[in-house]
Amino acid sequence: MRIHIATDHAGLEFSTQLQHHLAAAGHEVIDHGPLEYDPLDDYPAFCIRAAQAVVRDQAAGIETLGVVFGGSGNGEQIAANKVRGVRAALAWSIATAELAREHNDANVIAIGARQHTFDEATTFIDRFIATPFSGEERHARRIAQLAAYEEDGALQPDPRAARQPDVLAADDSSFDPEAG
Repeated sequence: MRIHIATDHAGLEFSTQLQHHLAAAGHEVIDHGPLEYDPLDDYPAFCIRAAQAVVRDQAAGIETLGVVFGGSGNGEQIAANKVRGVRAALAWSIATAELAREHNDANVIAIGARQHTFDEATTFIDRFIATPFSGEERHARRIAQLAAYEEDGALQPDPRAARQPDVLAADDSSFDPEAG
């Protein structure tokens, strides 16, 4: 499998170790991160490029996933999710890594390199890579709803729209917040 990875300075040492780990497991690793340590570099461009590569490869029928990481993984996940077609999930346990693939068909995993030991993080990443999407109808339906929103802003109908207004929200309400 092809694995696109990206980080910023916070995960540079982790990146080198991870590339060796993934290559030893037989994966083709493509690094989109920095070439050298720069404590002032910024993760968005690195992570977005990795996410774009995942989408491009998947559209071409190449079996591929992405791994983005930094200090917490939060910003890296947000950056990756800005790319249309990416479903990036922040994983902090084996269960969250597995469920990201199984239920959400996530194609990018985000990891906080400063939040976990290397062994913990690689366990999450390995499980993420090894876990297939379940294909269950309810999960596929939800993913399709996300894709529809991403494509044209379409949402399912709001079930609250047809309800009668709440008594306190009605125009004739006698509620006076000043009266206490």
